[in-house]
Amino acid sequence: MGEHVEADNAEAIIMRIEHKSRKIESLLKQYKPVEALKTALEGSPPKTRDERCKSANWIVVHRALMAIKDVDLMFSSLDPEYYDILMKYLYRGLSTGDRPTCDQCLRIHEKLTQRAGLGCILRALSDTFKLAYSGLR
Repeated sequence: MGEHVEADNAEAIIMRIEHKSRKIESLLKQYKPVEALKTALEGSPPKTRDERCKSANWIVVHRALMAIKDVDLMFSSLDPEYYDILMKYLYRGLSTGDRPTCDQCLRIHEKLTQRAGLGCILRALSDTFKLAYSGLR
């Protein structure tokens, strides 16, 4: 029964991500990439272990990340509350090995580290480590 509830929850999360994706596309068409990124980061990462949800959400965040052209302008409009989650997604982007994605993530990573400090990196890595090893208990 618990597995069925998780599947229903995953479907609801996918629907929210699809709605978020449409909103992001609309913002990008209006030349509002920072607003698109904020929208992508809100409610992220989804509270589920379902890989479909995580992948769908990454695609949405990736789309918004890649639309950022002026990193300094992005940070002048991005609230510090987004910094830690952004750092987590930058590491996700770097793990893809895709050259344009890695280049963009490194550009943003440099500026984010200057603004948020090393603690932001440590929190992102610590959360990643906790998630990776939470199944071992």
